[in-house]
Amino acid sequence: MDVPAVPGGPAAVTPAGDPYVVYLGALTSAESRRTMRGCLDRVARVITGDPAATGAGQPWHLLRYEHTVRIRAILAEQGWSPAYLNKHLVALRRVLREAWRLGQMSAEDYHRAADLPTMAHTRLPAGQHVPPEVAGAALAACDGDPSPAGARDGALLAVLYSTGCRRAEVAGLALADYDSAARSLRVRGKRDKERLVYLTSEAVARAEAWLTVRGHEPGALFCPINKAGRLRAPGGRPAPMTGQAIADIVSRRLAAAGAARRTPHDFRRTFIGELLDAGVDLATTQALVGHASPVTTARYDRRPEARRREAVDRLRMPDARPLRPGSP
Repeated sequence: MDVPAVPGGPAAVTPAGDPYVVYLGALTSAESRRTMRGCLDRVARVITGDPAATGAGQPWHLLRYEHTVRIRAILAEQGWSPAYLNKHLVALRRVLREAWRLGQMSAEDYHRAADLPTMAHTRLPAGQHVPPEVAGAALAACDGDPSPAGARDGALLAVLYSTGCRRAEVAGLALADYDSAARSLRVRGKRDKERLVYLTSEAVARAEAWLTVRGHEPGALFCPINKAGRLRAPGGRPAPMTGQAIADIVSRRLAAAGAARRTPHDFRRTFIGELLDAGVDLATTQALVGHASPVTTARYDRRPEARRREAVDRLRMPDARPLRPGSP
């Protein structure tokens, strides 16, 4: 499982010229930085054989095609899902690109080393549907909590359910992004792309109820709340939450409602499916959820599945009865 030795050995790389540092610093989302840092650190452990290695200071610029193709083969042996493996390949390609941009490797060496095919897969989107009764029970659990967290979490769940935003996008919302008159939120998605999403009137009512608790000071729209019920707002400015904190709130409120565990992405999956079921066209749905490609949006379309189920429902199982003598 050893990767062929990188020629020249572990050359020292200063942080300013480290492709690893430069690449992670260019990512606009803290969650993306955490995810891709983890991917590159795991690749670094494959390269070095050191279980404590990180991607910082590694001689990425010395990797050639014979190294990267072996790295891909080793990653494929880990038993990971194709999507998870492909995420590591994306991180590897991007850090190689930064090494080329920094003038540390030639264009030919970069293109050869980065010429790694993705792992093909046809899996259905992960996750499950969030039925209206489950979402309603979670909102009722929030309404039964008289603390500030009850109002915050009710508004947060309403935003997830009525916009299909990613958890990192909700965590990154600021008060200035909310327009109650237009019932809109300005969302910053992947690669810092902005889009407008729209709230239902019920979600706006919950957002307004939360703002009576939060106040109208500039800062994060949703902020952490300590056990004493105080909002974390250093200098009077509400602090942002993390994507993981959003996921924890979803899990906690669903558990309080007696519902099975679901994730913020399940709310997103449900939002897309409900729009397409209602006859909203693919392009509009794609724009609302911030997908780069309509192909990604189409993977969440439940209508073909429903038609296949209806086709099978036309079949009738034969009556259970023993064969008569002489029957074929």
